[in-house]
Amino acid sequence: MCGITGLVHYDSERPVDPEILAGMSQVIRHRGPDSDGFYLRGHVGLAIRRLAVIDLVAGDQPLSNEDGSVWLVFNGEIYNYQELRSQLQKKGHHFRTHSDTETIVHLYEENGTACVDSLRGMFAFALWDQRRRRLLLARDRLGKKPLYYAEHDGTLLFGSELKCLLEYPGFPRRPDLTAIHHFLGLQYVPDPLSAFQGVQKLPAAHRLVWENGEIQVERYWDLNYGPKIEKPAADLQEELLERLEEAVRIRMVSDVPLGVHLSGGIDSSVVTAMAAKLTSRPVKTFSIGFEEERFSELPYARLVAEMYGTEHHEFIVRFGDIPELIQKLVRQFDEPFADPSAIPVYLLAERTREHVTVALNGDGGDELFAGYVRYGLDRYAEAYRRLPALLGQKAFPALLACLKQPLDRPGEGNWVAGVKRLAQASRTSRKANILRWGSYFSSSMKDRLWKDAVRPEIKNSQTLTEEWLSNVFDRASADSALDRTLYVDTTTYLPGDLLVKADRMTMAHSLEARSPFLDQEFQSWAVRLPERYKWNGQTHKYLLKRACAKLLPPKLLTRGKQGFGIPLGAWIQGPLRKWVQQLLLDPQARIGAYFKYDSIDHLFQEHLRGRESHANRLWALAMLEIWLREYL
Repeated sequence: MCGITGLVHYDSERPVDPEILAGMSQVIRHRGPDSDGFYLRGHVGLAIRRLAVIDLVAGDQPLSNEDGSVWLVFNGEIYNYQELRSQLQKKGHHFRTHSDTETIVHLYEENGTACVDSLRGMFAFALWDQRRRRLLLARDRLGKKPLYYAEHDGTLLFGSELKCLLEYPGFPRRPDLTAIHHFLGLQYVPDPLSAFQGVQKLPAAHRLVWENGEIQVERYWDLNYGPKIEKPAADLQEELLERLEEAVRIRMVSDVPLGVHLSGGIDSSVVTAMAAKLTSRPVKTFSIGFEEERFSELPYARLVAEMYGTEHHEFIVRFGDIPELIQKLVRQFDEPFADPSAIPVYLLAERTREHVTVALNGDGGDELFAGYVRYGLDRYAEAYRRLPALLGQKAFPALLACLKQPLDRPGEGNWVAGVKRLAQASRTSRKANILRWGSYFSSSMKDRLWKDAVRPEIKNSQTLTEEWLSNVFDRASADSALDRTLYVDTTTYLPGDLLVKADRMTMAHSLEARSPFLDQEFQSWAVRLPERYKWNGQTHKYLLKRACAKLLPPKLLTRGKQGFGIPLGAWIQGPLRKWVQQLLLDPQARIGAYFKYDSIDHLFQEHLRGRESHANRLWALAMLEIWLREYL
């Protein structure tokens, strides 16, 4: 795993300044502490920070083809590289290393920009073709590895993290208020936007080609939810386990120590079970919990660890760790990012790196097998929508307002929060499921928050995020509403939030994260399962649970979905109260340039009184305020 960066001046007579390129590389040293490397030729510069995982001795980058006309910097892992290597050798290509990286160079010689079509793995890379004066940037199918780019000063800049671009002298730092508007509802800035004007993320499953001063961005792969696989359930269960086991097996190839992040949920638990089957040594497992037991899944993780005799490590998040950590989180993301579970993921990665360099996880299982409770809630919103006008618009909302929302329960198990969302949910399109049930600020809340003076900078603000998600819903190659919703989450929430969190928090500690559920072959098969095998009655992850019945403890299979939540609501009412108040309600607060003071204070006071939990909203505003102070 690595970090990459580089630049191409549009003027071919303008040489790259090596000090500038070195500075862009140095700011992502945490992504690759083992070595660095540079390619400079005239107006082109590529740089790499390497975390050595495969071919520790000879795998340094940049790597080139035989005559030095093609050069590559690469971040990620290619799991089918040995098969590709064999095919390329038969065609006469000569390899100098045993790394997966060199495979891409020769594959490009054979297939040009279509080389990405053959790659199985997670990756972001930059390839310079000297003969064609062409730069190819590419990102993996599900968006595990990040890549930012921007045009500035007659130059195309790119990097694994936004901070690479910000390191370029004179790079402008102007906030993109449309991106911030999305952030308020989603807790992250979605692709292809970034929080800065002029900077874009290359979306998952896309490649960018720069040639003759022109940029072309295109999608090279997509999920297809049909035709459906119609087989007996028993046959599908067996095939699921075989395919998932293969995805785990190829991710256990490593020349450095490897372990598993074991959360206590089904997905990471079955990965642990399969990893234990595939090795003769005890698997190293790592789990994190909270002092507040309601939020801790450690007992369930412990059951799995005991079942498979793993070398198990447990860590506890204590509130005393939090204040100092918050600033570090903002600097790792470079953008406003408000998923509070980044805190335990960061701490887990920090402790895990003391023991291993690679950690497998269960990311992607919920979006693939319908693991979130909200997938089954749409029927309640539709029923609420059909209530008589007087009851639905006045009486019932007044009754809901009287309910106090408990702050000491994880989000998935907090039924009061779900009931209170009915009014908002019924006004939101079912195509935007995550906005119905999981959004931070609703459209009406955002409308009350923005100052009138800045509204012209946000186009169609009332329905902007909802329309964007609805367009993704309509684009899906799927028939059912559930499959279309799963597609939306897989192509927006997963790469925009969950994988950003996993990447930044692990790479902050030079730890490589691997996700078997995100294997493209497994994904392409599993999305074609009939809907009844994903959500059946009241049972989510139906087929996965049945397939794993003999692999996991019964208690784990029958428990409800908890989610990786933290006791944020109680913290803001208690030990974080003064910090939030000073940060957001200070007359000098940076967010005051954009948002109404009274609206922020109203959220804060309602939360303190316990009328409604605004913990995630206040946290989002706090992360935005810190980002504004740090970066603008």
